[in-house]
Amino acid sequence: MSDADRFLYVDRNVVNNPLAQADWASKKLVWVPSERLGFEAGSVREEHGDECMVELADSGKKVRVNKDDIQKMNPPKFSKVEDMAELTCLNEASVLHNLKERYYSGLIYTYSGLFCVVINPYKNLPIYSEEIVEMYKGKKRHEMPPHIYAITDTSYRSMMQDREDQSILCTGESGAGKTENTKKVIQYLAHVASSHKTKKDQGELEKQLLQANPILEAFGNAKTVKNDNSSRFGKFIRINFDVNGYIVGANIETYLLEKSRAIRQAKEERTFHIFYYMLTGAGDKLRHELLLENYNNYRFLSNGNVTIPGQQDKDLFMETREAMRIMGIPEDEQIGMLKVVASVLQLGNMSFKKERHTDQASMPDNTAAQKVCHLMGMNVTDFTKAILSPKIKVGRDHVQKAQTQEQAEFAVEALAKATYERMFRWLVLRINKALDKTKRQGASFIGILDIAGFEIFELNSFEQLCINYTNEKLQQLFNHTMFILEQEEYQREGIEWSFIDFGLDLQPCIDLIEKPASPPGILALLDEECWFPKATDKSFVEKVLQEQGSHPKFFKPKKLKDEADFSVIHYAGKVDYKADEWLMKNMDPLNDNVASLLNQSSDKFVSELWKDVDHIVGLDRVSGMSEMPGAFKTRKGMFRTVGQLYKEQLSKLMATLRNTNPNFVRCIIPNHEKKAGKLDPHLVLDQLRCNGVLEGIRICRQGFPNRIVFQEFRQRYEILTPNAIPKGFMDGKQACVLMIKSLELDPNLYRLGQSKVFFRAGVLAHLEEERDMKITDIIISFQAWCRGYVARKAFAKRQQQLTAMKVIQRNCAAYLKLRNWQWWRLFTKVKPLLQVSRQEEELHAKDEELNKVKEKQLYAEQQIRDMEDKQNQLNAEKMALQEQLQAETELCAEAEEMRARLAAKKQELEEILHDLEARVEEEEERASHLASEKKKMQQNISDLEQQLDEEEAARQKLQLEKVTLEAKMKKIEEDVMVLDDQNNKLIKEKKLFEERISEFTTNLAEEEEKSKSLQKLKTKHEAMITDLEDRLRREEKQRQELDKNRRKLEGDFTEIHDQIAELQAQIAELRAQLAKKEEELQAALARIEEEAAQKNMAQKKVRELEAQLSELQEDLDLERQARTKAEKHRRDLGEELEALKTELEDTLDNTTAQQELRAKRETEVAQLKKTLEDETKNHELQLAEMRQKNSQHFDELNEQLEQAKRNKVSMEKAKQALESERNELTIELQTLVQSKGESEHRRKKAEGQVQELQLKYSDSERQRQELAEKLAKTQVELESANSSLSELEGKSIKAAKDCSAVESQLQDVQEVLQEETRQKLSMGTRLRQLEDEQNSLREQLEEEEEAKRNVERQLQTAQAQVAELRKKLEQDAGSLEMAEEGKKKVQRDLDTSNQRLEEKCAAYDKLDKTKNRIQQELDDMLVDQDHLRQIVSNLEKKQKKFDQMLAEEKNISARYAEERDRAEAEAREKETRVLALTRDLESLMDAKEELDRANKLLRAEMEDLVSSKDDVGKSVHELEKSKRTLEQQFDEMRTQLEELEDELQATEDAKLRLEVNMQAMKAQYERDLAGRDEMGEEKKRALIKQVREMEMELEDERKQRSAAVATRKKMELDLKELEGAIDMANKNRDEALKQLKKLQANLKEACRELDETRMSREDILAQSKETEKKLKSMEADMIQMQEELAAAERVKRQAQQERDELQDEINNQAAKNAQAAEERRRLEARIAQLEEELEEEQCNSELINDRMKKAVLQTDQMNVELTAERSTCQRVEGARAQMERQNKELKLKLQELETTIKSKYKASMAAMEAKIVQLEEQLDMETRERQAATKLVRRTEKKLKEVILQVDDERRNADQYKDQADKCNTRMKQLKRQLEEAEEEAQRANANRRKLQRELEDATESADAMNREVASLKSKLRHGSDIRFQIRRTHTRGGGESDEESEPKSENPEPKPE
Repeated sequence: MSDADRFLYVDRNVVNNPLAQADWASKKLVWVPSERLGFEAGSVREEHGDECMVELADSGKKVRVNKDDIQKMNPPKFSKVEDMAELTCLNEASVLHNLKERYYSGLIYTYSGLFCVVINPYKNLPIYSEEIVEMYKGKKRHEMPPHIYAITDTSYRSMMQDREDQSILCTGESGAGKTENTKKVIQYLAHVASSHKTKKDQGELEKQLLQANPILEAFGNAKTVKNDNSSRFGKFIRINFDVNGYIVGANIETYLLEKSRAIRQAKEERTFHIFYYMLTGAGDKLRHELLLENYNNYRFLSNGNVTIPGQQDKDLFMETREAMRIMGIPEDEQIGMLKVVASVLQLGNMSFKKERHTDQASMPDNTAAQKVCHLMGMNVTDFTKAILSPKIKVGRDHVQKAQTQEQAEFAVEALAKATYERMFRWLVLRINKALDKTKRQGASFIGILDIAGFEIFELNSFEQLCINYTNEKLQQLFNHTMFILEQEEYQREGIEWSFIDFGLDLQPCIDLIEKPASPPGILALLDEECWFPKATDKSFVEKVLQEQGSHPKFFKPKKLKDEADFSVIHYAGKVDYKADEWLMKNMDPLNDNVASLLNQSSDKFVSELWKDVDHIVGLDRVSGMSEMPGAFKTRKGMFRTVGQLYKEQLSKLMATLRNTNPNFVRCIIPNHEKKAGKLDPHLVLDQLRCNGVLEGIRICRQGFPNRIVFQEFRQRYEILTPNAIPKGFMDGKQACVLMIKSLELDPNLYRLGQSKVFFRAGVLAHLEEERDMKITDIIISFQAWCRGYVARKAFAKRQQQLTAMKVIQRNCAAYLKLRNWQWWRLFTKVKPLLQVSRQEEELHAKDEELNKVKEKQLYAEQQIRDMEDKQNQLNAEKMALQEQLQAETELCAEAEEMRARLAAKKQELEEILHDLEARVEEEEERASHLASEKKKMQQNISDLEQQLDEEEAARQKLQLEKVTLEAKMKKIEEDVMVLDDQNNKLIKEKKLFEERISEFTTNLAEEEEKSKSLQKLKTKHEAMITDLEDRLRREEKQRQELDKNRRKLEGDFTEIHDQIAELQAQIAELRAQLAKKEEELQAALARIEEEAAQKNMAQKKVRELEAQLSELQEDLDLERQARTKAEKHRRDLGEELEALKTELEDTLDNTTAQQELRAKRETEVAQLKKTLEDETKNHELQLAEMRQKNSQHFDELNEQLEQAKRNKVSMEKAKQALESERNELTIELQTLVQSKGESEHRRKKAEGQVQELQLKYSDSERQRQELAEKLAKTQVELESANSSLSELEGKSIKAAKDCSAVESQLQDVQEVLQEETRQKLSMGTRLRQLEDEQNSLREQLEEEEEAKRNVERQLQTAQAQVAELRKKLEQDAGSLEMAEEGKKKVQRDLDTSNQRLEEKCAAYDKLDKTKNRIQQELDDMLVDQDHLRQIVSNLEKKQKKFDQMLAEEKNISARYAEERDRAEAEAREKETRVLALTRDLESLMDAKEELDRANKLLRAEMEDLVSSKDDVGKSVHELEKSKRTLEQQFDEMRTQLEELEDELQATEDAKLRLEVNMQAMKAQYERDLAGRDEMGEEKKRALIKQVREMEMELEDERKQRSAAVATRKKMELDLKELEGAIDMANKNRDEALKQLKKLQANLKEACRELDETRMSREDILAQSKETEKKLKSMEADMIQMQEELAAAERVKRQAQQERDELQDEINNQAAKNAQAAEERRRLEARIAQLEEELEEEQCNSELINDRMKKAVLQTDQMNVELTAERSTCQRVEGARAQMERQNKELKLKLQELETTIKSKYKASMAAMEAKIVQLEEQLDMETRERQAATKLVRRTEKKLKEVILQVDDERRNADQYKDQADKCNTRMKQLKRQLEEAEEEAQRANANRRKLQRELEDATESADAMNREVASLKSKLRHGSDIRFQIRRTHTRGGGESDEESEPKSENPEPKPE
């Protein structure tokens, strides 16, 4: 094992020790609480009721302990486990023991479920190297041991895979290692996610990210008692990554800087490190500039120079300066920051004294003030005035108020704290700016939260409340995420479990701190008190006690002497708070006079720090001046407290954390002595409690924390169920089911998933115990069997030895007998010589040889086979390779074909592109064509209007004709009246619904006003928001239904009304149910106190209520989110509703006209019906009279017929002729009736046929009259009968004519109707066109509104950016004002557009006024609208009353919620009792099992003793006695167990009842929720669609903008680079020229001195000129030759060195004439080298070689000449003077050259700048053109949409008119059917009447026949011969009469008019 592995991996050999396992199983080890060690190991010896006798393992002492205090110990298998969630016994002792064991083994990282627990080792460990990073890179969490790198890598990998943002939350006490772990996280991410491969090539961003930490530590960390480098602020580091996973930027947010440390420190503590770094590491110049002094001279350094062992402040100061340089902070800003730090120290040295006669403060020595003003750029006198007598605004005047000594000192300290805090905030913003300089969009991020953990001191202040509040929220986040993960695990495995959101357990405490209202929380009350001038900390505490006194998480101080003001019960424990100076800390007041001076400071850095002076709370708020009127009113809008700011900051942090996948790291201090290897158990336990680790374990114990895979469970515990699983293969799940059945486990203790078995805590420990016992039994039996086997073996061996001894003895005796026998001796000598004995050996040898040969043969055969197989394989491979070759060639061919196809496709696509462009042009042409068609349509409309006027005149004529028809239509109108009533009812309902629409619109307006007020007073009206949202949802649903089908408005509104009634009924039912449930709860609580058996029932009920509460809270959150979204879209909805209103009004205009026409027609139809009914009644009366007359006439005729028998013969002939005619007439009448039925559609032809029939009928009447005249008396009678019949028939004909006339009139009416419908259609089309014009105007308005919205969106984005920049940079205040001005301009443009719209509307009204009928309809609508408004006002009043009722109901529900919370608290207490009882029961069960085991052992011993039956009779007797006592104890325990089981059964029954009740409640609630969810989902979908569309547009605009910005920035960067390159080139050129000219001067001097070497000097000068020319050309091409710059810089450095050396040599030449030759040699060598280097730069290697040769020759000549010139040293002095003159001349020339070159470069720079400006202008033009193009595209799209909408409207109109025509046709058909039915009924009545007449006639005929028979019988006597003839005659005559009578009846059908 390496050094790193020792600190990462557990030694499993020590863990899997069988001795430890056996020791644990035999001793029954448990954990006992200990004051010294926290918990000690011990074994249970005895049990006495609730107490146990435990023997401690270490000391051997026996201790009595309560059973509740004992905690179970895990088996040794779980020792040093990496994840403590896997422990089978999850308790505090086991967790502490596991952490202790791992810590002592050097393992500082341990998992606990989601947590990674880290214990500070207080030494450096070798587990953070690059090798370890590579080892953890890309590995899963369970594959590697616990480490911070594993947490970081899992978050990084899940971010890359799931594209989900991650967060790592590091919390813990000061000194626990939070900052170090965050460093390690950043280090790992910088290594893993760097775009550079090696650490040497690490990018600038990664370096800056790593260097940000030292800077923040210098300014934000300090030495405390617990920690030498304690972070005195919290931070959230957000590292952004791109899509490829590379770091693209970072952002840091800080929380709760401990700024009070800047002015005072506790004993042995330091202030922030930067103070000591600066005082120790600053140089003399910097000390003088910052006016620094000694440590002891500063009052704010309370303990002077406190050093940290092993830390050099001077080196750290240099490191922080270097880190600032890497971060890109310039030198002036660094000096500005140090000046601020120095000024904070100087502020502490300002001393004040109290004047003698007054309380006013004075400053006797103002040296410190002068230093402060010098450092911060202020006037001393103004500063002293602002401190000693600041100006305060009283009313409208400013008054100077003298300050006391205490007030002045407080003001100075507050100023020092605020200055340092602002400087720290500026530093964080500056670091963020440096880290975000890439401006690339990060795809996702990993956030690292380093914040202080839970703090519980003896007395806690405002800072501790903020920290604890933060930790409550973080713990709630952890509980919620753990709940979600558990839920996912259980759902994945398919386990039924009642899910409990444990995050709700912390909600009461969070509400106590943060709740805004009803009742307000601590922070809300603190903010409220800050507003009152006379408020004090005491009044605040009293208000808190008054408001929150009854809260379950709040405790009042019990004694008056208590130092604490109040206590809060957090999840980590009870915390006492002292409210001293809470109001001051919350307001954080400052001297605003000094702040304004700092704002106007001459130092830019200081003025930038104090630029937001307007948002400061003045000192007059504290000093009591606020009691004056108007003292604080000016700052009311800007006043924001520390609590509010921190609450907002925390809510933003929690929102970001909720949107991430969190990873939790908990840091723990092992001891306060900072010693390695020492662990204080009580300290660690407190931190585990505060960090929420034990809370997480508590949550684990609620579920099924122990999970085992099926295979592992079967493998480990199959020994307990040997015969349960049958032989053969079986699925793991089925095997586990069989095993658990045989183990007889309680179903509540386990759950079977899809791949694992889940157990509750402690079940695996029990199974381990049973397994150990089973294994011990097996091993004991195995050992016994082995001993028996060994003993039997030994016995058999002994027996064999005995027999062998006997054989040996026998052989020895035989040998002794035979040894002297001669034959025996001969036998022994001859036997070896015999060959028979050797044959066997020879045979054996031959067999061996044969076997060897066979083996060789087999081996050879095998080799041959192998070779053949190989050959076959090679052949097959060869074939396969050939096939592959063919396939590859085919693939190549296919690829070429594909390439050709792709090219063809490309061409096709290009052609399609051209086609599409042509289509776009065609579409534009179509749009223009449609516009022209629109104009034509408008002309058609004008023509149609003229036609309308003509048709109106025709309609008036028709109305006159209608008046004539009204009398005939009365009967029809009565039938129509029923329909009219129904129609009226429908109209009334429609009006009601319209009224409701107006109600809802007014409600909408009210709700908008309320929403505005709600934004100001959110805290007081949260309850009303839910009701408003419900109404909004209903209104939105109604709007959607109106859009879908307007005709179904009536039914929809009735449904909504019914829903409201149902909801109200449901609310009432729920209230009643709530009341009932509360009564049941109270009864249950009473029963809990009376009966312990019902505890589980109440517990279950409380849990379900908590679940409901969680669901309700989730619903509330969802509804709040929906409300926020709905508020955004309210305006759109309002606009849509207004559009709907206008459309409804238009439709109402149409419907009113239709209703009037319908009413008129219905009245006419009713009148016709009445006339028809009157005529039918008269007709029936006449028929009845005629029947009576007919009966009388028939009687008379019968009497007369008897007299006229003689004339019958002649009459019969006439009758036959008449009968034939009558038959013909009847046939013709029948045909006519049929033709009438058939000719309903052809009435005009039928009228002509009726006239012809009337003529024929008149002819027949004439013939009848002629025949009647011939007849005597019968003729008169017949004539009278005929006349009556003819009258009847005439009436029927008249009726038929009337019917036909009515039908023709109906046809006319229908035609009139059709004409009117056509008129309506034309009017409708005209109206639609007018509406289209209106819509076009509206669309123009909408376009302008869209422009307004876009501007508003831009404004919103700008405002959001300004808000961020205000926090980050605090520099963009001006941009907001510009944005507001832009907004005002946009609003002005909108106003102008609205005015134009109003003008267009006025023109539209004028057009409407020209049309008379439309004007009348509009007037009617206005009247109706006024009526509707009155109704709306009444409904508004009702709505307000309803709102008041709702508010009252909500108050009642709030009371109920409070009572429910109390009930929950009581139920939780009862839960604890129930848990204690369950623990007792478990301990009793364990005791029972132990007694069973002891009983078994005793029985075994007794059986052994009885079987032995030795002299131990007495002991047997004693054992029997002990057995009896034990059995008695066993019986007692059994009875106790049974009683407890009965109690448990009773509680479970009660629990079940409660579950049933709560399930019923839940079902009802879920139904209600389902309805709401459906509505919410529909809304969400619509809103999401809109949001997505908007987001797509926004993204497009952002991309365009970002592309433009990127190009512009690239251009700027290129410009800057070019400028830098030009500057560098100028510098290099200047330096090279200087060097060259100096060298030339030296050469000239040497040439003058040396006449013979003039030629060489001239060559060098020429070369130098050439180099100058080449340098100029190089300067022109410097942009392309950036690579050669490095070489030029090297040359420059060498030349500088050479220049210095040459200057030294020239200066020393006068003193060293003797060494001139050597110096000349060096000069010449340098010249040659310079020439070589210059030629290398120009890349002319050939010239360089030639010149090198020349230079070598020249140097040789120079050497020769210099030897000769040693004698001429005096000449050199003169030459030196000449050289100096020449130098001066050359310098002048150089300056001239520099000026010329600079002018050239300035011109080039100006040209470049002009080009850049031109490029920017081109970019702007392109962007404008693109915007114009996009606008044109949008306009064309809108026009297309308008045209499509117009077409759709025309189609809809056509469909509507078709529907109306179909309806009219159906109505006409219905009326016809009704008329036909009426005719059928009349025919039926006529048929009945005819039947009666026939019966009468039959009766009369029978009577006549009887009379005749009598007469015939009488006449028989007289006329015997004539009997038969007379009988026949009478028969024929009777038939004729019946025919005669039937004919007129048939001829009178009496048709009923339609």
